[in-house]
Amino acid sequence: MTKIPSKLALVVGGSRGIGRAIALRLAQSGFDLWVTYVQNQTAAEEVKAAVEALGRSCELLKFDVADHDAAKAALTERADQLVPDAVVFNAGIAKDNLFVWMTKAEWDAVINTNLNGFYNCIHPVIFPMLREKRGRIVVISSTSGQIGQAGQVNYSAAKAGLIGAVKALAREVGRKNIYVNVVAPGVIETEMVAHLPKEQILPLIPVARFGQAEEVASIVNYLCAEEHIYINGQVIGVNGGLAM
Repeated sequence: MTKIPSKLALVVGGSRGIGRAIALRLAQSGFDLWVTYVQNQTAAEEVKAAVEALGRSCELLKFDVADHDAAKAALTERADQLVPDAVVFNAGIAKDNLFVWMTKAEWDAVINTNLNGFYNCIHPVIFPMLREKRGRIVVISSTSGQIGQAGQVNYSAAKAGLIGAVKALAREVGRKNIYVNVVAPGVIETEMVAHLPKEQILPLIPVARFGQAEEVASIVNYLCAEEHIYINGQVIGVNGGLAM
């Protein structure tokens, strides 16, 4: 069997859930991987083994995306020497609370990871991509960033901020053959939503089920791997009709 020529993808937050599914789907499409994670070494090693089982290489990068200096140290020199063909920003945390009770720590933690993390991880790779005049950037936002969600003012603010950032960046770099888009998942079966009251949420979703991580990964893969594309600065919802 002829081996597919390899490309390189950086998946920020690629060790579990949606990030893991994205990493594996990109590996199936012929990408070698750089996968970042912050804590779960076992999960990261499992992704690495799964990618390598698909015949692709996988380098694990451990750092906190909220730490500007750590992200810069991990990515700047590496990306300058070997420019990723695709970058997926998937890092995110949730610390839900009604705004009236929300602490400054809950606000800061979510904004620092979900929104500032975008700057910390994309900024080191954007100049090399501009230099090469090529690349795909896909940012994972959320339905909460499109329509808001009670109890998630911090999370909705960060995810909405990502949408604005992508639309502006897409205008800046589109002429350099760099396409920047958002994928906005709805309720996806991952650890992050395990605590949610499924019986209350399902009636709100027209297709009457939660999504699967692989369904998000399929759209991300299309935006990263499809050669002939005319999609830039767009928000693609993967939510079963929860937001239209």
